[in-house]
Amino acid sequence: MCSWPFEILQNMLIDVKIIWVQIDKKIQSYGRGLANHQDPDLILSCLPIVLFCIIFLFLVSEHPILGQIQNPNVTVTNNQSTQSISQPSLTDPNLRIEEVAEGFDFPTSMAFLGKNDFILLEKNTGNVIRLLNGNVTHQLLHIDVSFRDERGLLGLALLQNGSSNAKNTFVFLYYTHCPKVSGQAQTPQNCGNYVYRYKLDTNNYTLTDPRLILSLPALPGPSHNGGKLLMDKEQNLFVTIGDLQPTNYNQNVVGYDTKAQNIMNGTNPDGRAGILRVTPDGKPVGKGILGEVYPLNIYFAYGIKNSFGIGLDPLTNNLWESENGPQFGDEINLVKPGFNSGWEKVQGIWKLNQTRDIEAVYNQSDKGVALVNFGGKGSYSKPEFVWEKPVGPTALTFLDSSKLGKQYQNDIFVGSVKNGIIYHFKVSKDRKSLSLSGDLSDLIFNKKDDPAQIVFGRNFGIITDLVVSPYDGYLYVVSGIKGNDKGVIYRIVPNS
Repeated sequence: MCSWPFEILQNMLIDVKIIWVQIDKKIQSYGRGLANHQDPDLILSCLPIVLFCIIFLFLVSEHPILGQIQNPNVTVTNNQSTQSISQPSLTDPNLRIEEVAEGFDFPTSMAFLGKNDFILLEKNTGNVIRLLNGNVTHQLLHIDVSFRDERGLLGLALLQNGSSNAKNTFVFLYYTHCPKVSGQAQTPQNCGNYVYRYKLDTNNYTLTDPRLILSLPALPGPSHNGGKLLMDKEQNLFVTIGDLQPTNYNQNVVGYDTKAQNIMNGTNPDGRAGILRVTPDGKPVGKGILGEVYPLNIYFAYGIKNSFGIGLDPLTNNLWESENGPQFGDEINLVKPGFNSGWEKVQGIWKLNQTRDIEAVYNQSDKGVALVNFGGKGSYSKPEFVWEKPVGPTALTFLDSSKLGKQYQNDIFVGSVKNGIIYHFKVSKDRKSLSLSGDLSDLIFNKKDDPAQIVFGRNFGIITDLVVSPYDGYLYVVSGIKGNDKGVIYRIVPNS
């Protein structure tokens, strides 16, 4: 069983935990009668189910899951479980790590309101909270989110109109809402990913005046929802969303193939598999890049399997993104308007067969690979960096500060799931590619390569956000899960 694909084990664990929650509720409903063993037949009837859950929880509990509780690095001594938690570390001895706050339920995104004052999202609870000097001061909002797998409260962006004063702040949130109603199937009308805009009430520290900005698909799900939000200098909002297919490798649900996934005979794009760009009111920016009909006119890029990270180059204003492959081909991309990342026909450096598995190295002159280009308005370009084996790249940001040293200023930093690594990339002089040497000069990382030149830090857990504070210039790291199942916020600062 331990050799089964990770995605199968992931979904088994989710289902088992759902079963266990239901058993626990049932037991509680029996009250003292069950607690005092007054109904032995009832207890015995529950034992097989309880044992089933315990066995499966034991078998799969050590597999990391993005979006679900985990308990890694557990060892057993004298029949007692103890944790051996690796502490985060940096490769640069001139820098150190500070813990800002901890104890959160899978935090996903943060954004600064002021110095040591920021908003934090919790994926599974749907809580939007404010922290000041490392302490929770207010719950700004609670949203009833769906949180299975990669669904949940995912994205956050702020718009501070003409001022850094929190009183003039709009808050944008991306979340999934797919309520389960007995006897009622989930449809696009009752299951979706939504972007809402709120006004920050600084008198009571709540979010008010909700306005729906985007209503996006979430089916079939529950994976590849993307959910990252980013505001540019022109006050346009970027939104990432994946193909919404299940995580199970090569188990796509039929009926959800669109031209945005490079399916030549697919249906028209419906908002999935792309990076979208809208005004603060949810309107298209101009006439649209790929077309003038909604929602094609809000696509900035397409052919994207799933992305947890986007960032704007502070020197050129070019957009970059991290992208998750299936079981190969994680990417970093420079995203120009109309960018086609290639999914479901190309991933990493490889063209894919009909089951979305590697067929051969892709050559753009290969006429056997038909990519959708929307009448010449979209264009494929190869990745700027590829991991041959998956690391689960997540947040991406530019360190537009010299506070950690001039050698890092305006460089790219990328978080990841595997080993909680923060990657660091130098950018070429023309800011159109990455500057790498030695083993990585081919811009492809495989198991034989030395990762030393791109590893900045390790053991940060599942990194869900990287943010440079505009107030102190330091790099903040949001760890969704770190060893003890509680999310942590770290800050990276100089030693002196």
